[in-house]
Amino acid sequence: MHMEIQKEIRVRELMHRGDLCYFLFFDWDKALQDLLKQIAGLRYSATYKAWYLLKREQLLTRLAHVPGYNLTFKMEEMPMEEKQSDAKTGEQTLAVPLKKLEEMEVEVLDAEKREKVDQLRQWMVSRRYSQNTISTYMDALKVFLNFYAFKPLAEISNADLVKFDNVYIAAKGLSSSYQNQVINAVKLFFRCVENRQLEIERVSRPKRKKVLPNVLSKEEVRAILGALKNTKHRAMLSLIYACGLRCGELLALKPEHLDAGHGFLLVKQGKGRKDRVVPLSERITAMIGVYMQEYSPERYIFEGQKRGEPYDERSLQQVLKQAVAKAGIKKPVSLHWLRHSYATHLLEGGTDLRYIQEILGHSSSRTTEIYTHVSRLSLQKIRSPFDTL
Repeated sequence: MHMEIQKEIRVRELMHRGDLCYFLFFDWDKALQDLLKQIAGLRYSATYKAWYLLKREQLLTRLAHVPGYNLTFKMEEMPMEEKQSDAKTGEQTLAVPLKKLEEMEVEVLDAEKREKVDQLRQWMVSRRYSQNTISTYMDALKVFLNFYAFKPLAEISNADLVKFDNVYIAAKGLSSSYQNQVINAVKLFFRCVENRQLEIERVSRPKRKKVLPNVLSKEEVRAILGALKNTKHRAMLSLIYACGLRCGELLALKPEHLDAGHGFLLVKQGKGRKDRVVPLSERITAMIGVYMQEYSPERYIFEGQKRGEPYDERSLQQVLKQAVAKAGIKKPVSLHWLRHSYATHLLEGGTDLRYIQEILGHSSSRTTEIYTHVSRLSLQKIRSPFDTL
């Protein structure tokens, strides 16, 4: 049986050419040097005479799978007296406490695997998968293939997927939904690109956690919206709550989707690629009218700094975060909380669940029924039998 070579890699976090990097230091080993040259994403620094990778790139735990080696990693901080300047930029290197090795992941896919991952992406685009689904599948697939970076695709089997579940997902305490995403991505990849089926049915899928939606009170929603002074920001968050929109649906709205005269808003190609119509209240219609007059958008109702391009989702999340802080609310509110709150407040106001299902665009009534579990008014009406003893 071939014995693996034991090798310790010392890892330091240093600033190099304007980027935080992880530098790898080890005793000279030509065979290991040759293997590292083949790993995409690794660079060699003549200044430090060491291999390094950018911290912002996802890399490193896969190095534990370098063939013929059993690599161990030791995190170390550069002593203050050993600080030095980057010879090419004059920037000073900084000793920063290192994160755990498990959080440093490097993409080490070879050219063939990268090409095949892109083939799946193109296939999903041609089948009109949403961009969010494509991104989710691509990320999940790359993590799985990185784990087996040095194993040919033809040799990957069900046993490897089970091992990945145990060694990577379970060990890191990742969510069951993420585990299902990986399984779905791997299944689609091997069926559509490799033209073979993994026996996914033999891989245990975790049960989804039944988590209740997060809901704000009307007073909290009022405080958040009242904290917004910018006309556009207030109109955006108000419309999400007033119509129960998803963030992507809001940002995809165009002026022609507004039917102010009849009090309706057309949501085009929402989740599940479905169109739906939602009612517009007089108050939100007036607010959007004031906004449209002030900003005169060209293509999308809510545009970013460049006219004709939709507002950035991350920027909107920051707007909400700042409004929540100004309102003095300590909860980790997200944009989707406004949609959940809208549905719950409709239910508490007496709106039939069937109408709420249509307005929200739910395919199944079971999805909508979850709001009955968080309706405070409904719960408050229930009398405990203890009170009648």
